[in-house]
Amino acid sequence: MERTRVIIADDEAIVRMDLREMLTHLGYLVVGEVGDGRSAVNLARELKPDVVIMDIRMPDLDGIEAARTLTQESIAPVLLLSAYSQPDLVARAREAGVAGYLVKPFQESDLSPAIEVVLGRFHEFRTLRKEVTELQDALETRKLVDRAKGILMDKQGLSEAEAFRKIQKMSMNNRRPMKEVAEAIILAHQVGDG
Repeated sequence: MERTRVIIADDEAIVRMDLREMLTHLGYLVVGEVGDGRSAVNLARELKPDVVIMDIRMPDLDGIEAARTLTQESIAPVLLLSAYSQPDLVARAREAGVAGYLVKPFQESDLSPAIEVVLGRFHEFRTLRKEVTELQDALETRKLVDRAKGILMDKQGLSEAEAFRKIQKMSMNNRRPMKEVAEAIILAHQVGDG
C-alpha cells in the first residue's frame, strides 16, 4: 500500500520538525516542507501531494488563501492547523474550501483521523465535480442535438425521429460523438445561411 504523501507548511521550523516526526511515526510520507503560503501552493502544484497540512498565520500568503487556491485548482485537500479557533477564521476556512481544521495544541493521535477525513472529503468533492462536468456535457450535447434535429426537420422535411436517427447514423458512420455531428450540422446551416 502506498503511503500518503504530505506537504507541511508552517512558518515555525520547530513546528514543522515536530509535525514531520509525528507524521513519519504514523506512517505518512512527508514530501516537502515550506514556511509560507505561496511556497506551499507552488510546491503542491509541483509535487501533487495527497494532502497539505498548513498553519493559518504565515507570511506572504496566509494558509486560508493558499488553501483557497489549492482547492480551486483541485490540487490537494488542506488540513489547517491553528492556535486560533475564532468563528471568523473558521468561516473563512470553510468558504475557502478547507477540508479539515485542527486546533493547536493537538496530540499525535489527533492527526491520523483528521487526515483521513480530509482525504475522504476531497475524494467525494472530486467525484461530485466529475459528475457535474459529465451532466453539463450531457445537457450541452442534448441541446446541440435538439438544435441540429430542428435544422434537419426544417431543411429536409424529416420527422423528429428521422432527424435523430440521421444524426445517430452520421455519428456511427464517422465515428464521431453525436455532439460533434450536431455541431457540424449547425455550423453548416449557419455558413449556408450566412
